Amino acid sequence: MNDETLFHELALTLLPGIGPQLTRQLMSYGGAAKTVLTMPPGKLRRIPGVGDATVKIITGPERESALRKAEAGIKKAEKDGVEILFYTSKRFPSRLKLIPDAPAILYYQGTADLNAPKTVALVGTRKATEYGREQTERIIQGLLPHRPLVVSGLAYGIDIMAHRAALQEGLETVGVMATGLDIIYPAAHRKTAEKMREQGGLLTEFAFGTQPDRYNFPARNRIIAGLSDGTVVVEAAIKGGALITAELALSYDRDVLAVPGNLGSAASEGCNALIKNHKAALYSEPLDLEQLLNWDAALHQSGKFKPAPSYSPDDFSAEEFALITVLAAANGREEQMDELAWKAQLPIHSVASLLLGLEFRGVVRALPGKKFLLI
Repeated sequence: MNDETLFHELALTLLPGIGPQLTRQLMSYGGAAKTVLTMPPGKLRRIPGVGDATVKIITGPERESALRKAEAGIKKAEKDGVEILFYTSKRFPSRLKLIPDAPAILYYQGTADLNAPKTVALVGTRKATEYGREQTERIIQGLLPHRPLVVSGLAYGIDIMAHRAALQEGLETVGVMATGLDIIYPAAHRKTAEKMREQGGLLTEFAFGTQPDRYNFPARNRIIAGLSDGTVVVEAAIKGGALITAELALSYDRDVLAVPGNLGSAASEGCNALIKNHKAALYSEPLDLEQLLNWDAALHQSGKFKPAPSYSPDDFSAEEFALITVLAAANGREEQMDELAWKAQLPIHSVASLLLGLEFRGVVRALPGKKFLLI
């Protein structure tokens, strides 16, 4: 991807009132961000979901403002070593592409692979107890045989405990932020954030300069849930961001586990409620997570890795890799063509030819009933 392409893609996301879903709609009709930004009003109005207000934004002064902001954003990203990922990029997290409200753009600074073979989120209350700290550290230690990418939100309490425990144990950890990458919030976690840039990373959908506004945090939580194979809630009050993250993970068909706590402990009321209402599996030992996420199959009895087939996005088109990602998430189960098209957010007419090409390359196997299996 050249700089001009990214420039127009970033500008499209910086237009006011143009959210991720509308961005995808515009791209599906325009084919390229530059085309969308230069499209005449009459043609824009023929796109479903585009009304006069949107046309005015795309063709009016807001467009010029967005272009100026995009130019400044790219210069700052280059200066600070930040990678800007549009949703069509091969380096955009493949798990995140599968959620219906995925962000259209990400700003990333770090060394970790956002498409790591295994990812897990640890979240919880900001008012963590000593029990929560102990359980967080115990969970991280139990993850060591798998070397997963540990995801959390850089907040007070369980989040920062998870990041610090991961760093201590040599695991890569990514903090999903509710601000721009140039604003570490809370500021007290700046030293930890600096370490994470070298042993993991910092990730956000928000442009440089974005302050920690309250409504940014639920949006941040959906990225935490969508980026992970499963979410572990360590401690949570009966209301709060950790439960929002758990509910989002469930809506994305991702597994949720919760650490039980003492009855009467306000810090564990949310976890106990998740387990009681069958919204979360009980976490008592690493095997609970391994079996739920099907990670146990990847280990020898000795506890060492058993090599598993993996595919690099560099070897496939973005559309092909989207299909591979969906099939990989099926954990050995076959998927019907219609379901594949829906989950990969691809038109059904193109999926058939893409699958045929992957079959010829020995990546997928066709089964009766228009079902396909990742080899």
